[in-house]
Amino acid sequence: MAKIVLAFDSFKGSLTAPQACQAAAEGVARLSPAPEVMLCPLSDGGEGFAEALRLAAGGQMHALRVTGPLGKPTRAELVWLTGATAVVESAQACGLHLVPPRRRSPWQTTSYGVGEMLAAAVLPREAETPYAPKTPLRRIVVGLGGSATNDGGMGLLAALGWQFLDADDNALPPIGASLARVQRIVPGHRLSGIEIVAACDVTNPLYGPHGAAHTFAPQKGAVPAEVIALDEGMRHYAAVCADFLGTDYADRPGAGAAGGLGFALLAFFGATFQPGAQLAIALSGLSSHLRGADLCLTGEGQTDFQTAYGKLPAAVAACCVQAAVPCVCLSGALGRDWHTLYQQGFTAILSIAQRPTTLREAIRHAPAALADTAEAVARLRT
Repeated sequence: MAKIVLAFDSFKGSLTAPQACQAAAEGVARLSPAPEVMLCPLSDGGEGFAEALRLAAGGQMHALRVTGPLGKPTRAELVWLTGATAVVESAQACGLHLVPPRRRSPWQTTSYGVGEMLAAAVLPREAETPYAPKTPLRRIVVGLGGSATNDGGMGLLAALGWQFLDADDNALPPIGASLARVQRIVPGHRLSGIEIVAACDVTNPLYGPHGAAHTFAPQKGAVPAEVIALDEGMRHYAAVCADFLGTDYADRPGAGAAGGLGFALLAFFGATFQPGAQLAIALSGLSSHLRGADLCLTGEGQTDFQTAYGKLPAAVAACCVQAAVPCVCLSGALGRDWHTLYQQGFTAILSIAQRPTTLREAIRHAPAALADTAEAVARLRT
């Protein structure tokens, strides 16, 4: 019996990673005899990261109510994996998808809810969190990606008891507009004894031409004047933090991830950075799933030259090369210079689009189109 591994990322705005794997599985199941199918949904750190890891690696997911990017309550889910590891997906608490398009402004949004998720993992109160593991928590994996914020991680830190004061010793709201007004820092919880791993696929510094504000703030709703002000505020904030910590972390690769969440995790909690795709693959056990496989199908919403730079399908292809398993990428759309990705080890790269269509129609028909394309590829390889 043939064996096929399905290791998809999400198709943003259309399918979650588990839904993409399921759609492909439905197409492959049409073959007779039906192949053995291994579903391994994955994510590189953004939306869907926690759920993908829970399904791929095994674990429990527990609902929380946390502060959203605009200060209103929102639902988030904390994942406990085996081995005393918690997974926090920052997009659940401060994701851009939580902010209506007309209200998007990294000048006003906060990462406070991400800190609340960390607090729920580190400081469980038995009455509220009966799901806390019996073994002491040793590691927290934080997925960075898809944030609506540019607060330098002030919100995250504030939720853990840290205070950022202005020149009159007044506590500042932990939002992007406060960055330039920070004069003093009052310590809070330090997460001592817990390893923090930031799952991140960008290497941007905190500020400057390639920093958080200039690179990411425009897509989060910032106008040009706000981008300049946010970058200047981040520069000032970094200087205050450097004086407090005794070390300047602003230039470290990944400090600018998720509007500065990377900086806060690195500077205040000693976090290490790992490419989100590689981390997800390691935790999911993809290499073991590929043993004896005849084919691996992966994919994402749009595939282009950027896929080579830390995106999930490229990491899956590299894993398949090591396992000597053919890897086919099925994408919602093929963008600029997609053909250069054959250098990454893909056997084939295909669009699932079946006819000229609008984006809305493509999103609506994505499950059926993915199933049909997965079936066609499987018939060629099995």
